[in-house]
Amino acid sequence: CRLFCKPSALAQHLVRSLGRSLVLWGGCWLWPNWPQVQMLWQLLQLPKPEPAVAREFLQLRDAGLVALDWLLGPRRAGSDSGSGGLSLVLLLIPNAAGKVTGGLLQLGLQALERGFVPVIFNRRGHNGCPLTTPCLQPFGDPGDLREVVTYLHCRHPAVPLVAVSEGSGSGLLLAYLGESGSSSRLAAAACISPIFRGRDWFEARMPWLYEWPLLLHLKQGLSRYAGSLAKVVDVDRLLGSRSLRELEEALFCRTKSRPASWEAYWERNEPLRDADEAAVPLLCLCSADDPVRGPVGCSLPLELFRSSPYFFLLLTSRGGHCGFPQRGPGHSWAHEAVLEFFGAMVEFLQAEDRRKGLPQLR
Repeated sequence: CRLFCKPSALAQHLVRSLGRSLVLWGGCWLWPNWPQVQMLWQLLQLPKPEPAVAREFLQLRDAGLVALDWLLGPRRAGSDSGSGGLSLVLLLIPNAAGKVTGGLLQLGLQALERGFVPVIFNRRGHNGCPLTTPCLQPFGDPGDLREVVTYLHCRHPAVPLVAVSEGSGSGLLLAYLGESGSSSRLAAAACISPIFRGRDWFEARMPWLYEWPLLLHLKQGLSRYAGSLAKVVDVDRLLGSRSLRELEEALFCRTKSRPASWEAYWERNEPLRDADEAAVPLLCLCSADDPVRGPVGCSLPLELFRSSPYFFLLLTSRGGHCGFPQRGPGHSWAHEAVLEFFGAMVEFLQAEDRRKGLPQLR
């Protein structure tokens, strides 16, 4: 692994913490050169048994609904989150298609065992969440996420809140961090195999092995609401889309009330449009052989990680897309690295508060 970041006290603390973690020095899967196989396994394999969840619906300002799935299950005796015995609320953000993968569930279960309080954020119309308004969430519009974070902060006011996103869902988290700045209410955040440049990603297209399953998954969900969506979009064009770009354009650009150009859409929805304003420690785990994100040279904003004191990039040569396999199929060292990162960041922030004489969270 190579760590790209701007030198700082925070970076030194992170290097020491990750250096103590055995997960970054462990063995790997038997198929390290097959990123496509890793990707398929990550998408299709679910934990056994599947975790129990308690679903909660949150009504938004415009009467839309999002769903929060709280993971339930046993915790290890005497477990804590690695941050001085203080639990953390962990917000899990699926990819842009709303697909809750086995990898995301596995991360939630590991966090649960270590004392975290994990909750999955399901967007409007995704993963069984009813679509009560003819309005879906654009790729980089963090409005709904902002209301969810505010709700979680009000529900757990004395517990630090952290967030992790997977794949294309990172566009939402990156946009939120940039727009919110120091008012994000997050103690730390992480992105696993993020998509940094949304427009380039849609235009370049992904391998069909990844794009077609996600496209079919989205169409299946949208077809349930064809009647209500017909008021605002061309449903025939929407369900006849042959790529994720065509579907994105049909949903958000070729609308009946407020049509917009493809260029104007991305001016408002690029994930890194306000990256300079981000003020929350963010760890991005990326692999050079990621078949979904694209080549390193044109898909990774390395200069951002060298100039911002809050952005950290952990880059490995192999790992695929959201794979990072270890100790056999279904295990990912990225999950352990993310949880280690959250513990290290909260530990650092608490030490800074003590040094400045600020009151501690109880």
